[in-house]
Amino acid sequence: MADATSPPEPTCDVDGTCYCPLTGVINTLSRKYAMQLVSIVGAHESLRFGEIEAHLTSASSSTISKRLAEFEEAGLVSRTQYNEIPPRVEYALTDDGHEVRERLEPLLQWTEEQS
Repeated sequence: MADATSPPEPTCDVDGTCYCPLTGVINTLSRKYAMQLVSIVGAHESLRFGEIEAHLTSASSSTISKRLAEFEEAGLVSRTQYNEIPPRVEYALTDDGHEVRERLEPLLQWTEEQS
């Protein structure tokens, strides 16, 4: 039995699938190009969609658009639309997005060391 200071046990389904707070983050970051987008957007103060595409040439425009929308919904990316002609939209990491990026750095460093 857990005491008041220990974290709560994750609730697991019969098949062993755990419904812990990490599940949502893992689902978001495990999607194609997700971690790359966090790194690319986080390396700049803000980026326009075309600039993101230029950094991630292997991804389709629709995939980049989907990931950015998912990140915006998850609170990792902010989307700022300027009322200009032609329209201008810029993407930037939120504070939570920057924290995720910082926490990914050791994993990325470890991956580079393995190659």
